[in-house]
Amino acid sequence: MCHCFACQRRTGSVFGAQARFQRKDLSFEGRSTEYVRIGDSGKVIRYYFCSTCGSTVYYVLEASPEVIAVPVGAFADPAFPAPRRSVYESRRHSWVQTPLDVEHHD
Repeated sequence: MCHCFACQRRTGSVFGAQARFQRKDLSFEGRSTEYVRIGDSGKVIRYYFCSTCGSTVYYVLEASPEVIAVPVGAFADPAFPAPRRSVYESRRHSWVQTPLDVEHHD
């Protein structure tokens, strides 16, 4: 199965925006539901959803188990810092523009 646009399908958006933190610096409380898929790299990604509302709370990439990725929307903060890196740009919708001052990766 092709996962080429899996982040777009999973988020229901034209891209997935995330903030990454060191696992040792975070803690989580409450119940979550896990969803596991294989990423483009062939490695496992574990997504954790709120068992009540279904929102993605965080996820962990097998390639970087010391890092926790948190969707930026989970912060509900319009002042959240702008991205520093853009990846999978070859998959972006033609009308999406990324900031010029970020690292750009295909």
